[in-house]
Amino acid sequence: MSENISVIDEINELVRNTEESLKQNNNKTKERFKDQKSTKRRKFSKKYSDNRKNFDKNPFYKSNGDIKKVVQSGQLISVVIPVYNEEESIKELSFLLKSVFDSLNHDYEVIFIDDGSNDRSYEKITEIHGKNNKFHCIKFRKNFGKSAALSAGFKAAKGDIVITMDADLQDNPNEIPEFIKIINSGYDLVSGWKKVRYDPFIKKHTSRIFNYFTSKVSGIRLHDFNCGIKAYRAEVIKSIKIYGELHRYIPALAYLAGFRVTEKIVKHQARKYGVTKFGANRFFNGFFDLLTVIFTTKFIKKPLHLFGTLGMLFSMSGFLITIALFAVKTFFKYIPLSSTPIFYVGILLIIVGVQFFGTGLLAEMITRSSSQDEEDSIIEKSI
Repeated sequence: MSENISVIDEINELVRNTEESLKQNNNKTKERFKDQKSTKRRKFSKKYSDNRKNFDKNPFYKSNGDIKKVVQSGQLISVVIPVYNEEESIKELSFLLKSVFDSLNHDYEVIFIDDGSNDRSYEKITEIHGKNNKFHCIKFRKNFGKSAALSAGFKAAKGDIVITMDADLQDNPNEIPEFIKIINSGYDLVSGWKKVRYDPFIKKHTSRIFNYFTSKVSGIRLHDFNCGIKAYRAEVIKSIKIYGELHRYIPALAYLAGFRVTEKIVKHQARKYGVTKFGANRFFNGFFDLLTVIFTTKFIKKPLHLFGTLGMLFSMSGFLITIALFAVKTFFKYIPLSSTPIFYVGILLIIVGVQFFGTGLLAEMITRSSSQDEEDSIIEKSI
């Protein structure tokens, strides 16, 4: 009997020891989990803090701050807006602009450029001017295009910072203070980026292709070259020349001229009134204008670099083809060269190459003889 009691006591003691061991292990697990959780919380807190700092520093995003400190003392803000048959949106747009600049409590001017509208756009702007003389208008006799409208607006603008935007209300005027803030942080041009777009499928995806190739060719990586809302320092708009359809490439032109260019995400709004004024031909025109940008910025003063390179490529290709054919003729004498079409291709390439090279030499001589006394250089500072 005593032996049975002893065995039971041993079993009870073993159970108690097991329970105590499990309890200790459980406490250790809880402590380890608590330490891991605390470590993760610290890491998350640090990451969030770092991200928040980057968020506030990054001009792509909005940063919260006192809106009245956006504009520096003595700065005049000019807003240039091309208009073509937008009578329904002009009054609402002017009201929104006035609200934004009233909150800034700073001097401003708004210049509408009526690009040959055949509706009551000019009459609407005249009514607005009668109530607020900070709103002005330049009226064209006929439709000359957006580049001509922007060029006229840039010449008339008196501001230290110039904002451009479309008149169709797809650009939100509430974005203006943030654009001004980024310009005053040290950039010369800020281009909007419509990250989320309310455009038809074809327009949306062709724009992506256009922006990709423009970035690759121009050397500046922007997501949206043709966004309507942009901000410029005055020296930028006074230094670059736009004509034809070159308004699409203003950021590229500014970058290639040595200005500091960045972009900012903006909220794209669906068109509220009217219809788009751009057709399918804008894509073909855009391609040719891209070639114009590259030639006028990189080769206008050294045309031989372009034509000479093309000439050498064509000539060398033709020369290699003819050498190969003569080698074949040497080893296989029964093959007449005149019967092979590739022989004429080689000769044609040589001739075309020589013509390209000659064109480059002529262009170089014309450039030298007609060059002006002052170079196309832009002076940033002088002491």
